[in-house]
Amino acid sequence: MSTTFSPAPGAAPLARQVLAQAAMEARLMLRNGEQLLLAVVIPVVVLVGAVRGSERVGISFDDPTVDVMTPGVLALAVMSTSFTSLAIATGFERRYGVLKRLGTAPLSRAALLGGKVGALFAVELLQFAVIGSVGFGLGWSPSIDVVGVLLTLLLGTAAFAALGLLLAGALRAEATLAAANLVYLLLMAGGAVVLPASAYGELGTVMTWLPSGALGEAMRSACAGDLPWRDLLVLAGWAGAGSVLTARTFRWE
Repeated sequence: MSTTFSPAPGAAPLARQVLAQAAMEARLMLRNGEQLLLAVVIPVVVLVGAVRGSERVGISFDDPTVDVMTPGVLALAVMSTSFTSLAIATGFERRYGVLKRLGTAPLSRAALLGGKVGALFAVELLQFAVIGSVGFGLGWSPSIDVVGVLLTLLLGTAAFAALGLLLAGALRAEATLAAANLVYLLLMAGGAVVLPASAYGELGTVMTWLPSGALGEAMRSACAGDLPWRDLLVLAGWAGAGSVLTARTFRWE
């Protein structure tokens, strides 16, 4: 006797798992008020405040302030999402046993990490749309190297996501929350991500070897029409080193 339906046990294809996980992760990030603050509100406030207030505090650049600050704030947005937001969310997922339960499901570790990275790119595209619109409203006139911007986004996200997962996998949730926010504030103020490395004098050369400095310089160069190979290689190095350390030390619980 034939039946209309027959069971077909098994996990969904990897691509479908990654897309489903990415969609869920993106929705969770955008629904969280703290994550939304980090992702959109703070970068927009930094951009508007810097452009409107730079002359009052004596900050000037060879190029128009908005042309310097907008790429820096785009880089800050990448850092806030792929490092701070990811580290905090993953740390608390470990604390509440979410990752442990996901680890026993058909969802593989590769699919889980792929979903998280996919969600990061989705949120970052939203950030770029919002921040870019604000920048254009303030008079930003870039000569964008599309390949350079895409490579900067890809490698910057990879580098900071690896470092964020490294932090979240090594510390308790409360310590991850404190450390991620502290590192974010320190790099925003002194990591050559918002301001160009030249603004830091002799320390500027050192700053460009940090992931924040390389990300900021790469984004500024790409938005000025150049392909920043040197800074992209630095980001690739941080991404590779961070990924290796994360793979060796990350704990699901």
